[in-house]
Amino acid sequence: MRAFDYVRVASLDDAMAARAQGSDAVYLAGGTTLLDLMKLDVMRPARVVDIHRLDLDRIEVLGDGRVRVGAMVTNTELARNEHIRTAYPVLSEALLSGASTQLRNKATTAGNVMQRVRCGYFRDGVSACNKREPNSGCSAVGGLNRNVHAVLGGSDQCFAAHPSDMCVAMAAIGATVQVQGPNGAARDVDFLDFHLLPGDTPWKEHALGDGEIITHVTLDAPLAHSRSGYLKLRDRASYQFALASSAAILVLDGSTIRDARLALGGVATKPWRAQNAEAVLKGQPASPDTFRRAAAVALDGARSYGQNGFKIALGQQAVFRNLSSLVA
Repeated sequence: MRAFDYVRVASLDDAMAARAQGSDAVYLAGGTTLLDLMKLDVMRPARVVDIHRLDLDRIEVLGDGRVRVGAMVTNTELARNEHIRTAYPVLSEALLSGASTQLRNKATTAGNVMQRVRCGYFRDGVSACNKREPNSGCSAVGGLNRNVHAVLGGSDQCFAAHPSDMCVAMAAIGATVQVQGPNGAARDVDFLDFHLLPGDTPWKEHALGDGEIITHVTLDAPLAHSRSGYLKLRDRASYQFALASSAAILVLDGSTIRDARLALGGVATKPWRAQNAEAVLKGQPASPDTFRRAAAVALDGARSYGQNGFKIALGQQAVFRNLSSLVA
């Protein structure tokens, strides 16, 4: 790890000012991604701004049914919150399926949103990686790409999968990311627009502007009378990133699907909302045939890069099994 300046702040204004003093400064929350990458010499900030003392650690139920989650709320606090467990079980399940208890106790909501890819070529510091070193190439093309590489949303420049479980659930629920920039400028970003597809610029991972910081993530109001769940398929049952995952929310009118939300993880370069599959589900009987059609449509456009081709069928299985379990 390289030498860096360390500053602890107690307000958003102080955080902005401290970051503005260096062109290569980063915010430190839980540090579960940042510190790993600094130790690997992948991220080399000259200044680290510690934001632990910011008053952004509350979960608030708003008058319109939405829930505002502070950027510093830990994954454990969010998963165990009674309102989240009742109104958004898919989110609680997704959080509890990720990492270990110790990591969930440290990892924060905003840090999870900003989580970076687990691609070994990105993290080894020496392989060709367009995300780490723009226009240097992508060693995953033709290389080892079974586990943490996507079949949806990728390009020949980068097809590393987004690793977060929490973000898949939030994509299904619907959410807004509140950010604040220098001089108090605040704006809202739709959650589905926050993470960027790699395209020709895989080093651009999110919609944050220069100097901006996430302050809250506000969840859409839960669908009335809904049932939801998160299914994560992986090589081993714990402490493993998803090969394929599914976050599903259904509203039934008898045996007919009145409304549906569906998102995929492990198979895409960003939290992947399968709105095409949702359209297949709405107004149809909650039957195995319907779920199979939706699962097939959810992976429309999927592309194999070699070893990761099995994820197309596995992603379909994640959708079908999750939907089936919700109506069992």
